[in-house]
Amino acid sequence: MKIIFLGAPGAGKGTQAEIVSERLSIPTISTGAIIREALKAGTEMGLAAKKFIDAGALVPDEVVIGIIKERLAKEDCRSGFILDGFPRTVPQAEALDQMGVAIDLVLSLEVADEAIVERMSGRRVCDKCGASYHTKYLPSKDGVNCDKCGNALSIRRDDAPEVVLSRLEVYHNTTEPLKEYYEKKGILKLVAGQEDVKDTTALTLAALGI
Repeated sequence: MKIIFLGAPGAGKGTQAEIVSERLSIPTISTGAIIREALKAGTEMGLAAKKFIDAGALVPDEVVIGIIKERLAKEDCRSGFILDGFPRTVPQAEALDQMGVAIDLVLSLEVADEAIVERMSGRRVCDKCGASYHTKYLPSKDGVNCDKCGNALSIRRDDAPEVVLSRLEVYHNTTEPLKEYYEKKGILKLVAGQEDVKDTTALTLAALGI
């Protein structure tokens, strides 16, 4: 089965993609991971990406698409795969079609912006030992310090509400139009994200028919 996972930052699609990956024994392919792999392997497209990364520029679509093409040609993708983080735009989806990649299902994990802001802005980390907490779902005993080492907890810059809202705006403007693109193809399914990961997983597996 060839699947695309869509969802706003913080919606939990990475978690669900990994669960489905294990269930179906197919690889999860995330754009960031395969770009790092291509850089490490020194492939033609990896070297092309390196020029842009070294210059502090975004890797252009044609290079990202080339790296995706290289990855999908590998043996472990013959039985299927999950794309997580690609395509991000309608032109990227069109390029995927032009490559002859026939996607079976596109699953969009739906979570309200307010819930995502609460979920992400509530995360706390210990810079000393790396332990993770959440002010609502997994607070430390005193809500201020790490239970494991006593160090003061902090909030990552990416989890600040204003940063989360900015990332959500980018998602709605550039990636969300993919839902309409795939709906027209008749392969889009929506899954309402739940507070409990297990409940979301149950809905995800049901939508995939597994």
